[in-house]
Amino acid sequence: HVQLVESGGGSVQAGGSLNVSCVASGVTRNQYCIGWFRQAPGSEREGVASIYAAGGTPHYADSVKGRFTISQDNAKNAVYLQMFSLKSEDTAMYYCAAAIGRYCRTFDGSPVESDFVYWGQGTQVTVS
Repeated sequence: HVQLVESGGGSVQAGGSLNVSCVASGVTRNQYCIGWFRQAPGSEREGVASIYAAGGTPHYADSVKGRFTISQDNAKNAVYLQMFSLKSEDTAMYYCAAAIGRYCRTFDGSPVESDFVYWGQGTQVTVS
């Protein structure tokens, strides 16, 4: 069964950088889309970036474009989200999710949340 485990995150001052990682297990082929989502207290969950696990064009929400970079390492079944020029509004719980057997669908650059069935437990990012 598919499991996703996030790591990284933490606290950083505005303008700083932080990386989060997601390792997938229980997947036999790299034929799935991995998305990063975030949710701040009192706010709806927002899709921020996505990439096809086997490689391909990354996609970004407008709110993070130019500041966040998503990448994948097939050998490790890992996906990374590098976050630069962080702002206080980036503070949220960050989740990775997998859409097995799907290419990445986006709406205005954001991953389509309904496509994602498997979710990690989340890792907190706090920007002050």
